[in-house]
Amino acid sequence: MKREILREGIGPRLREWGRTLRDILYGMTVYEWVREFEKARGEVGRIFALIVFGDLLGVPILPPYYVLRLLPYAVPYLEGWRRSLLRERDLTDLFDQEIG
Repeated sequence: MKREILREGIGPRLREWGRTLRDILYGMTVYEWVREFEKARGEVGRIFALIVFGDLLGVPILPPYYVLRLLPYAVPYLEGWRRSLLRERDLTDLFDQEIG
């Protein structure tokens, strides 16, 4: 009886401590890499959208034939790209809170 009570009380605590330790190690080791990879993926997505839909901004990079061929792949990204492109920015956005 006492062993069952100990197992029920210790098991969830050990899992919680394990999760906490995993999160700490993740934050200490690869968290910054993941953030940098996400930023790079966003930049590549914005460049792709600029190449495909540059004519919306007056920058015709690709002929219309190729734009129409890429259109089904680019439609899901169009709204986010337009929002990020038209967002008002200032000097502090360039630093992206990496000072310090």
